[in-house]
Amino acid sequence: MAGCSGDPASTATADSKSDVTENGDPNLIAVDHPEQFPLVAVATQKVSDEVRITGVVAPDVNRTVPVLSLGAGRAVQVFVRLGDDVKKGQLLLRISSPDVGQAFSDYQKFKADEILAGKQLERTHLLYSKGAIAAKDVEAAQNAEDKAKADLETAADRVRILGGDLNNPSPLLDVRAPIAGTIIEQNVTGGGAVRSTDNSPNLFTIANLSHVWVLCDAYEDTLTRVHLGDAAEVRLNALPDKAFHGQVGNISRVLDPNTRTAKIRIELENPGGIFRSGMFANAVIRSRNEIERAVVPAAAVMRLHDKDWVFVPLSGGKFRRTEVELGPATNNGLQEVLAGVRPNDKVVSNALQLSNASEKQ
Repeated sequence: MAGCSGDPASTATADSKSDVTENGDPNLIAVDHPEQFPLVAVATQKVSDEVRITGVVAPDVNRTVPVLSLGAGRAVQVFVRLGDDVKKGQLLLRISSPDVGQAFSDYQKFKADEILAGKQLERTHLLYSKGAIAAKDVEAAQNAEDKAKADLETAADRVRILGGDLNNPSPLLDVRAPIAGTIIEQNVTGGGAVRSTDNSPNLFTIANLSHVWVLCDAYEDTLTRVHLGDAAEVRLNALPDKAFHGQVGNISRVLDPNTRTAKIRIELENPGGIFRSGMFANAVIRSRNEIERAVVPAAAVMRLHDKDWVFVPLSGGKFRRTEVELGPATNNGLQEVLAGVRPNDKVVSNALQLSNASEKQ
């Protein structure tokens, strides 16, 4: 009934409240005694530029070696498995290889031919000394001996290249580790076929994980802030409280056309094998060159609704709550500000105190 009475005062009050709700600026704050809240000027300070990016741990390709077999055949025994640590020269795989068997057969034949050619050369020299044959017969025998030796050396080299032992003729081929490290890839099992190197994957891949890479994706605007040799601090998601130190070893000159990012390679040591291939990591890259950056006291910044704010004074005892983009905190209690305010701007030195006072009014 009161709403239908048409009271002008009631209607005016309702309209006034409606206007405040719709048109009020939530970031505009007025207080009764603004002089109680001291101001501070936005200063500048030389700091090392920091870039925060994420990456994935990967083996150092310079310390990664594929294990191959030049002889085809069938795997008789596999002595190691994926993830095993191996020493240089350790037996990894034994293959029954027809290629090695044929190489030994050829070696034995050429060895017999070389022995026969040597005996014929001795007999020819003896006959020539007695005047029974001409010099051309000696030259022919010497030529046959030289060819037999060349064929024998070629056959011996083939056996050694395939991995055979000349002192132990056998079609069984032992594949050994070329370096010490960890097996990070395995493509062969017991009884499986082993093909030649031109049409089969690596039997194993061994990586020395004492030194690893962290590969990070950086957008175009970040690339100008990163330089070769910059120091990097890396933290693993599994160990967020422990920092590892390395440096930028490479910045790709090619952008991924799908993500519009370039790879940044951070190189660092891997004490105790903590870093494992495929782990996610957070990296902070610090430039060696210092830049001018706006800074404010840490107390001048307030965190609200997942955003960072400062209070900028206006006329009439009012303040405007202004969103800012923060950089890292400095060692002397200051906070870097990347955007939102400029040097020499005034801000309230204690943002939380002003916010609490405005809520009580």
